[in-house]
Amino acid sequence: MLNCRLKTDRLTDTYTVKKILAYTGGLLGVMLLCATLFSQQLIIDRQVLIHMNDAAGRIREKIVRDMPQASQPEQQEHIIPEEQTVVYNLEIPRFTEHRAELYIEHLAYTASYHPAWHIPNWVAYCLETHELDGKQARTDKFLPDPMAGDDPVVTQDYAKCGYDRGHMAPAADMKWSEQAMTESFYMTNICPQNHNNNAGDWNDLEELVRGVVRQYGRVYVCCGPVVSDTTQTIGTKRKIVVPQAFFKVLLRQLTDGTWTAIAFVMPNAPGNRPLMTYMVPVREVEQSTGIDFFPTLPDSIENAIEQTYTPAHWTLDR
Repeated sequence: MLNCRLKTDRLTDTYTVKKILAYTGGLLGVMLLCATLFSQQLIIDRQVLIHMNDAAGRIREKIVRDMPQASQPEQQEHIIPEEQTVVYNLEIPRFTEHRAELYIEHLAYTASYHPAWHIPNWVAYCLETHELDGKQARTDKFLPDPMAGDDPVVTQDYAKCGYDRGHMAPAADMKWSEQAMTESFYMTNICPQNHNNNAGDWNDLEELVRGVVRQYGRVYVCCGPVVSDTTQTIGTKRKIVVPQAFFKVLLRQLTDGTWTAIAFVMPNAPGNRPLMTYMVPVREVEQSTGIDFFPTLPDSIENAIEQTYTPAHWTLDR
């Protein structure tokens, strides 16, 4: 009897020990699993933190890179003088009233094209000194603009019409690039223009702009037709409106960092007059065309330079 009790006690002790070992092993397993998961989470958190820090670093770098130089005092000695900085898209105007348009961007110029008139509302570009030294030959190949929609104007629309295919952005300003030269002959850059005006006073004005660029530096140009009557048209398939006049608005920065602007308006008719007789304030062209020029300038500057003009800022040393 005693032997049976001892055997039973030993069996009970053995069972208890196994149970304890099993419980301990399970507990150790759980602890190991928790430790593993915790370690993996630390790794993930560290990777996320590194990624966030990298992203934050890139953002900070972009902010610093995009920040105007004037807000970085430690770099003041490296700032480019204001008169040498490039201000982008100053030449792009906007309408003050509703106007049908197809907005077209090419390499050298931007155009607002009127799909019902089949001529541009305006053409704008910035002319740089180095661009005047290009050697690209004039193509004289007038082409439909591939960005002008399904029914673009073609050069044959001007056949026997009595008007030149008059450039707004002149080909002579595009000698710096084969593509720029080609695109200057797109029909979205062309208006019906009196030959005497196109080859005479308008050509003289284009020469003046190039002279100003050579003497003073960069000039922002916006030009186009003045249309007050849409009844006179050319062409048979497409009724292309003949403008009553043409405008050219110019903006440049003086050496002291201030801005100056001037406008020219020429009748689309024969004439041989000094360019000074075509000078007007920019505001006058805005009122006759419904176009707001240089809208990205601060209002105080824009209003000041558009109310009047200074011919001496646009004369050349001969």
